[in-house]
Amino acid sequence: MTKPVHILAISGSTRQQSTNQVLIDIIADRFADAVQVVHYEGLAQLPHFNPDLDGDAPPAAVVDFRDRVHAADGVLICTPEYAMGVPGTLKNAIDWVVGSMEFSGKPVALITAASMGEQAHQSLVRTLLVIEASMPESSRLLIPFVKAKVRDGVIVDETTNGQVNAVVESLIAAIR
Repeated sequence: MTKPVHILAISGSTRQQSTNQVLIDIIADRFADAVQVVHYEGLAQLPHFNPDLDGDAPPAAVVDFRDRVHAADGVLICTPEYAMGVPGTLKNAIDWVVGSMEFSGKPVALITAASMGEQAHQSLVRTLLVIEASMPESSRLLIPFVKAKVRDGVIVDETTNGQVNAVVESLIAAIR
């Protein structure tokens, strides 16, 4: 039997029961035989990015985040779109790893699940590619009108169900 891959899951929403957290939970359950999903819960505790703090001794929360990204076989980001853009806490986390290069060559899957989502999705794809994340088209998914597709902890739309499976399978393949 193949050893499960370690995936660090980051929800771009800080809400406890956000739809994006629900998607991460669904993925963790569905792929439990192949994947160990560890949810990063420190997004809201990261200080505002400040290059002056990013020297030899960055804040402990930043060191912890960088260590978790580095240790993971791959990263799964599930995020909403806020005001036509990337949620500030998620962008802040990514800003903290630009100079330290933890995403360079790291397999990443991006799921943007929102009312619309196009703007945040495009922006995140560009940002992640700039910081050299390994993210083929098959590891990217935009789920617009997500509230009609994910309800009560279940993906109720069959097309979306298949797309989520395909994205996670792409991430696993990239890792292996």
